[in-house]
Amino acid sequence: MNRDDLVALTGVPLDVNSYGKLQKFVALLEKWTPRINLVSRSTLPDIWTRHVADAIQIYPLVPESARIWADFGSGGGFPGLVLAILTRQLSPEARHILIESDQRKAAFLREVIRQTGVSALVHDKRIETVAPIGADVVTARALAPLETLLGLIAPHLAATGCAVLPKGAAADSEIAMARASWSFELSHSPSLIEPDACILRVTELRRFSEGCSGE
Repeated sequence: MNRDDLVALTGVPLDVNSYGKLQKFVALLEKWTPRINLVSRSTLPDIWTRHVADAIQIYPLVPESARIWADFGSGGGFPGLVLAILTRQLSPEARHILIESDQRKAAFLREVIRQTGVSALVHDKRIETVAPIGADVVTARALAPLETLLGLIAPHLAATGCAVLPKGAAADSEIAMARASWSFELSHSPSLIEPDACILRVTELRRFSEGCSGE
């Protein structure tokens, strides 16, 4: 996918330098994937749509003031590394923290960071063992059901922060289950890439006290 088509699809301005970094990222992903399961090999022919554009569409849902970004279960770098490349152009003060417990995947993430020069740090640990981050925005893609995911996010999210979470066709049922344990404000946007998918934006997150419910 060329730069103009990517901009037209996502609505996010992308300069030549950022597009070049995305090309380098994709080339590394294609090189490493035969050895490490970074993304499903069946999706490689559509990588620019299924993975890159899918990650880029998150960017407009994040406040312009966000400076500390955290991505959980970063895997092959979606959406965390794509967003780090974008913020280097659009919000250069921002820094990114990528959490990926798989050592091989963490090594891949570090190699992309080295070759693209983006501002990102990789923690090769389980999310539960990382010290609170105080993130302005947390992202996670295909990591866990929403109820579980909110439990991972809550210790790391700043009081005024937001979580921006791509979800599939089961989003409504996940939301209903999460509301039994959590209080939060929610908005959702339809995915530009997958017709049955959406992107959830969660703010004002707190767990209900023991013995209380969301009713």
